[in-house]
Amino acid sequence: MFCQWYFLLLFNLTKASVHDIHYLQDVKGQISDAYLPGDGAYLSEKVQIYLFSYANIKLNTPMQNNQHGYKKQPFLLRKARKRIETLFSQLCDQFMIRRNYAKSFDGFRTRILSKLSALTILQFINKFFNNKPVNHIKYALA
Repeated sequence: MFCQWYFLLLFNLTKASVHDIHYLQDVKGQISDAYLPGDGAYLSEKVQIYLFSYANIKLNTPMQNNQHGYKKQPFLLRKARKRIETLFSQLCDQFMIRRNYAKSFDGFRTRILSKLSALTILQFINKFFNNKPVNHIKYALA
């Protein structure tokens, strides 16, 4: 069964030079028994099998059209992936998450956390008070 709710359980920051696939080595020690939707950077079958056997983490990535044995992802997974990409776009465009003039790491972390919290609050308002789609955050307070 697939749940439409997403909860932010944890987030980590890494240097921009750290590749996504190497970051998963850190995640396996922090979470277990989880389902993670991934993007094309996580296509390594060896890494997926290792994560599942080590921490029971099911990593689901969409296959590329030219891959051998290509299967289209189920609709609900494609919908979830689109929602994640929409959130990234909103964080970049409306919350200007890339523009950050913090002077210390603590300041940087605080600003990122405040922007993620603001996005979550706006989604909550849309869902439970405005009866609007969750991702229509631009007009949540209007």
